[in-house]
Amino acid sequence: MVGLLSGALALAPGTAFADWPPKSGTQGNTKQTASSNAGTLVSKVTYSGSVRASGTKSAIQPLGNWSPPACWYEPRSVAEFEKYVETMYEETINAPGQANYAKAAVGQFREIYKDGEYKDYNGDKADEGAWWVAVQNPDRVDDPASWECSKLPFWVENNDDPGVDQAVTPQVLAEAAYNAIQLPDTKVTLAPEDITKVNLPTWAWLDKARFKEVSVTAALNVASLNIQATATAKPASLKLEPGTSDAETYPASSVCGINGDGSIGESYAKGKSNETPPCGIKYLRSSGDGTFNLKATITWEIDWTGTGGAGGDLPDGTFGTTQDITVQEIQSVNR
Repeated sequence: MVGLLSGALALAPGTAFADWPPKSGTQGNTKQTASSNAGTLVSKVTYSGSVRASGTKSAIQPLGNWSPPACWYEPRSVAEFEKYVETMYEETINAPGQANYAKAAVGQFREIYKDGEYKDYNGDKADEGAWWVAVQNPDRVDDPASWECSKLPFWVENNDDPGVDQAVTPQVLAEAAYNAIQLPDTKVTLAPEDITKVNLPTWAWLDKARFKEVSVTAALNVASLNIQATATAKPASLKLEPGTSDAETYPASSVCGINGDGSIGESYAKGKSNETPPCGIKYLRSSGDGTFNLKATITWEIDWTGTGGAGGDLPDGTFGTTQDITVQEIQSVNR
């Protein structure tokens, strides 16, 4: 029963509050919203800030084994929950060719809340509490972890702790916001640009104006619960991978740290040709008729703040892109 219905009902486990509920928060303008549709329940969390386009792959790759939330529980009002169940029931019962076991399961589910363990969806207690339901992270619906929130909808009195690890909290919202951050492409500026020479140090840098911190705020305002959290990503370092073992990097570790002004590396200027770049590459052989794929990966440090003064650090993440580099032999003329 739970397995069948969780697909219709059904982000990672969050840290519960010591005191419930958290103090009310505020929301900014939303750019991406998930809403409820007939026959399904989806998260009502909204996102604002540097939000990646819905349906696109996450730009940030968390370090370690951590992953963003797959599912969580959110509250719904009595009217919302009743409409959902009754709509699902009517659509299932009246669907041509619908399997009898599906009709029976939906009927049993409806009975629990209409005239079974509960009466008329607790309509007489509409001002006293809310129904908590499982929702899936839209980005992880194909992940088995998104089915871990398998508890059937349950009633929670106002101001009571829902009593489940996956109840939505500012930390859960922060983790969801982390996954929604849109980071800038990591194409580095090079000198020489695109075409360089064997044994010639190539300078690399990132402009502080382009690679500045970005953030996303995730907010939930539903059934008297108003909470939010903001995840902020700050560039910390740049790693250069030349695309061939026949190359040297500056520094030797291939990792360029961030400067005091927020930039990475140092821009090339006339008169620096005999200097060693603080961040760069020297290719030791030609790329021939092809190119080397230079990969530039930025490590981002992520922290968050949320409703009620909550906050902390989230796992660092990386985002990298590649660019083609042509390396030519230096031609000499013998007289």
